[in-house]
Amino acid sequence: MPLLTRRRTLRLAALAASLPLLPLRHAAAQGLYPSRPVRIVVPFAAGGVADVTARLVADKLGVKLGNRFYIENQPGAGGIAAARTVISAQPDGSTLALLSNGTAISVSLFKKLPFDPVKDFAPVSSLGVFDFLFVVRADAPFKTMEDFIKAAKQNPGRYNVGTINLGSTQNLAAGMFRTAAGIDFVTIPHRGTPEVLVSLLQGNVDMAIDSYSALKGNLVDKKIRALAASGPLRSKITPDIPTLRENGLEVSIESWNALFAPAGTPPAVISTLNGALQEILADPALKKQLLDLGIDARASTPDQLAARLKSDIDKWKAVIDASGIEKQ
Repeated sequence: MPLLTRRRTLRLAALAASLPLLPLRHAAAQGLYPSRPVRIVVPFAAGGVADVTARLVADKLGVKLGNRFYIENQPGAGGIAAARTVISAQPDGSTLALLSNGTAISVSLFKKLPFDPVKDFAPVSSLGVFDFLFVVRADAPFKTMEDFIKAAKQNPGRYNVGTINLGSTQNLAAGMFRTAAGIDFVTIPHRGTPEVLVSLLQGNVDMAIDSYSALKGNLVDKKIRALAASGPLRSKITPDIPTLRENGLEVSIESWNALFAPAGTPPAVISTLNGALQEILADPALKKQLLDLGIDARASTPDQLAARLKSDIDKWKAVIDASGIEKQ
């Protein structure tokens, strides 16, 4: 074989041998995310439902995607500090945000937010949803929600309902309940759930509204009794508690937690995260862990999450405008 032909043959053989590697190299390049640890910024203190949810999911994401996902708590200021941290980060998937129903409320609760939750964040997936319980002391004369509504109508302004801080979902839920039931009571905001429970157990408020996880201990100990739940359907964790709708009230209130990335994060990164979360949140063991916290584990597509955020912004704006709450 002539030398020139032999060299050409060798070059072609070398090229042919390299061809199968190209797709692998391309796949490897596409699979680099996450190439470093990923921070999930949580706008709540450690130990709460959102924080525990984020930590459980972060651990699973780390195993699934081959790098560490860790939590950074930045509580306070209506989640503004946490949001600023995330939207100022590089949009490469290395910093994510856990946002909640509270973010949708903040749009109308504050005179001006230093961020736009619709424009400044890229939706990834919801993590789960949960409702709220309307509870009274175990020795209260109200055995059903119908009892409470009847008593409140007979005694306008006599009864007090305790919630956490003004403008919280629980606080707004009290206003929605009042309007739907056509009754008059005094809503008393507290700095946190422990204070609400103390007020209820000491008789300073007649009813309280909070999440199952916040009330679980006292429910189990039978110190309090649930009259109704706020969700559209009975919760899987409290199937014996009727909804407000079952009591004839056109009120449905669900809160949610979800993962978002900074706007501009590559679609491939969003897709990788969403795919991982779809699998993780379908795992029976994790679903049970979250259900024990009162969370119904539920993944979504990015588009579904974006639609829910926009819908809730509109919903809570109407509620806040009708409530007359002064913007902060």
